[in-house]
Amino acid sequence: MRDLFESDDGGWLQDVPLLDRLVAEKLAHDAALIRAEGWKWVEVAIDFPYGHTYGLRTLQGDRQPLSEEQATTYEALRSEADQLEAQYDDADDIPEEVDARLAEIEAALEALDDRPVVYASADIARGGAFVSLDGTGKLRIERGYVRPVDETSVDAADDNEGEGPSANDSNSTDEAVGVDASIDEEDEGLRPLPDKLLTELTAYRTLALREALGSDPDVAFLAALHALCLRLFYQYGSDSCLEIQANSVAFGAQAPGLSDMPLAARVDARHLDWSQQLPAEPRDLWDALLIFTPEARHQLFAHCVSLTVNAVHEVWSRRPQAIANADRLASTLSLDIAATGWTPTADNFFGRVTKARIVGAVREAKGLDAARRIETLKKGDMAKEAEKHLIGTNWLPEPLRTPGRASPAPDMTSDDLAAAEIEPIEETETFESETAMDEAAPEEEADQAPDTDSFGVAAE
Repeated sequence: MRDLFESDDGGWLQDVPLLDRLVAEKLAHDAALIRAEGWKWVEVAIDFPYGHTYGLRTLQGDRQPLSEEQATTYEALRSEADQLEAQYDDADDIPEEVDARLAEIEAALEALDDRPVVYASADIARGGAFVSLDGTGKLRIERGYVRPVDETSVDAADDNEGEGPSANDSNSTDEAVGVDASIDEEDEGLRPLPDKLLTELTAYRTLALREALGSDPDVAFLAALHALCLRLFYQYGSDSCLEIQANSVAFGAQAPGLSDMPLAARVDARHLDWSQQLPAEPRDLWDALLIFTPEARHQLFAHCVSLTVNAVHEVWSRRPQAIANADRLASTLSLDIAATGWTPTADNFFGRVTKARIVGAVREAKGLDAARRIETLKKGDMAKEAEKHLIGTNWLPEPLRTPGRASPAPDMTSDDLAAAEIEPIEETETFESETAMDEAAPEEEADQAPDTDSFGVAAE
């Protein structure tokens, strides 16, 4: 149902369950095609939380080779792009048609590079895939992940191959090796050590290991790296004697659509690159890390530590000291959120805060005149206008600012300079004290809002 007076043809879906069912049926159909490839499991959802593949082993397949025709096309496109780039290398401006052609070539090359990956049949038999939708509504298929339970079951089967008769066979192990069960316990020469004695001996060994490890920073670093990698790349690995726990929070539910952001793509690509350099089995990890160069170990260590960062504000878990530490970390790193690609929009910020905050943001970024031009608008129009005003300003809301980094200066006018006596818009003391980021609309706006209960969910 559409609103006749809505300038952007906005409206409301009247049968949201119908839409959910249609999406689920289409995803189920696509998932059936993936299952037909032979994967052991296929999980289907409209969206998975960010980091859902962490801790699963990534299978290493091979890209399908280019056909002769594809290879010829690839070389021709690459040659054309090189010629155009060389021709306009020193030019101040590139003609629009040339820029458009370079974009077409880049898209075509990416399509040729993004060829299907071929996996071994044994890997497909123990691996699986995730089927979901990306932020644009296109089908997202993530193949080639092995769950911990599938690793252990297959490994156990492999370990049992070639073993002798079990304890349940008609001939017991003792009989097979000719042991006389009537031999008195006191005469057994290889009886296991008593538990209490074993505890005392290993306690002393633990103390000796602590003293030695504390005197060797290089080995201590290697041991810590080994423990982190076991948790963050294998999850089921428990092959470390270090009591170090590396928890990686999954915050897809707190921030829908996070997986589609370029920042997430860079983190995921780095994680995938490391996972392909590490061995398939956790028992082989220590030897693999020994082969790495010191520089590679430091880079891997930094990646592992980065995955344990949790600076998420949650209403049910107040952690003021942790948030304060995140501020110090951001300052030390000179973190610039605006440079990562985040920009305030009506969807991710302005449409979810009060009008006072919208006006305050525009005034801070663009000056008093710009703020006055939008202060009489309705909430929805004000949010859209604020988004337009703040494009390219690098303005950030408080929770995203790094302490010590100067905020971008607004476009000051004579009116702005003369407005020093104007009281600033009241804000809460800190963003941590707010009960939610989605603030309630003022009462006068609530009276104008349509009764969405009769329409379902608002949609743009």
